[in-house]
Amino acid sequence: MRGVADAESVSDHTFGVAFVSLVLAQFLERSIDTAKLLSMALIHDLPEAVLSDIPAPALRHIPRDVKGAAEAEVLERLVDDLPQREKWQAWWREFAERTSVEAKIVHDADRIEMLIQALVYEETTGNRWLEQFWAQTTPDSFELEASRSVFEALHDARGQLGRQCELD
Repeated sequence: MRGVADAESVSDHTFGVAFVSLVLAQFLERSIDTAKLLSMALIHDLPEAVLSDIPAPALRHIPRDVKGAAEAEVLERLVDDLPQREKWQAWWREFAERTSVEAKIVHDADRIEMLIQALVYEETTGNRWLEQFWAQTTPDSFELEASRSVFEALHDARGQLGRQCELD
């Protein structure tokens, strides 16, 4: 939809979210459950294996509770035969509702990873059709101060990229 050839896969994104989650967790002054954090990061988009990643323009026409219910149903079916199913379903709900510090970290990491990828696409291909991802993100989009700092750094890097493109 945005003219990106060889876009990252859901599994690429998931790995990125897990890694960014680990990095963000290092900035917290409280202890976190790393197993829970990484599990959340790994399962946060698992329903997309069935539903796919619904593009933002389409999401405007789908009520949030409908999407959430479909994702919960798909997740339940995907993990139904696994011994950790109840824990993983609970952690996925925590992620969706942002009710734990681990969920807040993964939520922020999800958005940061998306912006890192957008910046990489813009930098390596000159693609400027990714404005929507930046326009819908503000410092208030993040739960953690460390995440806001990372966002500001990414935003500044993008500004530098834009100024460099103007000079070229």
